[in-house]
Order: sequence, then C-alpha cells, then structure tokens
Amino acid sequence: MSIVQEKSKHLSTNYLLHTTHYLLKKMSGKLIIFSAPSGAGKSTIVHHILTCGFNLEFSVSATSRAPRGNEVHGVDYYYLTPEEFRAKIRKNEFLEYEEVYPDSFYGTLRSEVDRITREGKNVVFDIDVLGGINIKKQYDEQALALFIAPPSIEVLHQRLIGRGTDTPEMIAKRIGKAEFELSFAPQFDRVVVNDDLDKAKNEAEQIISKFLGK
Repeated sequence: MSIVQEKSKHLSTNYLLHTTHYLLKKMSGKLIIFSAPSGAGKSTIVHHILTCGFNLEFSVSATSRAPRGNEVHGVDYYYLTPEEFRAKIRKNEFLEYEEVYPDSFYGTLRSEVDRITREGKNVVFDIDVLGGINIKKQYDEQALALFIAPPSIEVLHQRLIGRGTDTPEMIAKRIGKAEFELSFAPQFDRVVVNDDLDKAKNEAEQIISKFLGK
C-alpha cells in the first residue's frame, strides 16, 4: 500500500469515527428491547421496569387498522391508511414492520425513536421476537435486547391453560410459535428465564441499570 493510499485510508477511518460519534451524541437516549413468547411474563416485567426510574418512554407503534373505542392517534398508535403505510415502507421510514393480515400493518417508525432519544429519554419496546432482532441490528450497542424465556415449554403450556382465555387449538398454535421464537434467543444480548417472577424482575432491573450506566 502506497503512502497516499495509507493516508486516504486513515482519513476515511477518522471520518467514519467522527461521524459515528456525532450520530451517537445526537441520539443521547438508549433503547431497551423486550421480546418473548406469549405467556412468558414479558409484559409484567416491562411494567415493573417502567417503575424503576430509568427515564423510559414507550415507542408508539404505527398501524393501518382503524382506532378502536377510545384509542387516540399518537397515544395508542399512529393510525395510517394502508396506502400511507406502504408509502412509508417505500421511503424506509420503518425500523421494522409486519403485515399481519392483508392491508393490516403494524410497525415502528424511525421518527418515533428519534423523537424520544432527542429528548434524552430511553425508549422501551415490548415487541415480537423478529422485530426485536431487527431493531437491535440497526442500533447495535445503543440498544439492549432482552429475551424473556419460560423455564420450559411444558411450564409455558400450563401457564397458557391457566389463563383460561384461549381454546386448546389456539394454545397449540401459541406453543408452536413459542418453540420457533425460542430458537432466536441466542441472538439477544441477555436471556432472562422467568421461573420466579420476582427474581426475573430483579434480574432484568439489574441488567438494564448496568447498561444505562455505561
């Protein structure tokens, strides 16, 4: 490698480092991602974390479905038409999205995360497993991805039965999906096994406290 090439490489490296530093400085808040199979206790743990003084704010998702009941635009969801949703997809305005049914979209807007982090707050996501992985990949060390796991599929099955809200057929579908989702656990930063709820809450709290203290 010539001296000119070496100098050019050095300048390019410095430019990338300075650019990365600028972007991270601009985005002062961090991202906390929670994902889990249905019935693992994720939502209960997230509600606990919200009381721990971590300066967290939920990311409001976007959807193409109509508001229900007393739901409010910008509070419960950002309500878009299917055409508006597709236009934002084409413009790469989503961190992640999913078409659950034809013309029924759900997704996370980049602008929502930017809004929260610019205010110096930390963003918390209660999101599906694949969505969580996608967000983690895009934010890397600025994000902490936590996977809440049941002690076993057998325990998860009993929890779903104990809820009393699903038919046996729906429980079977949830178990099948859970087995698929559990295969992605190694792609998360930390796995918290919820075999004891209080212990799982404390473990998640300690992990987040250490991450935000960096």
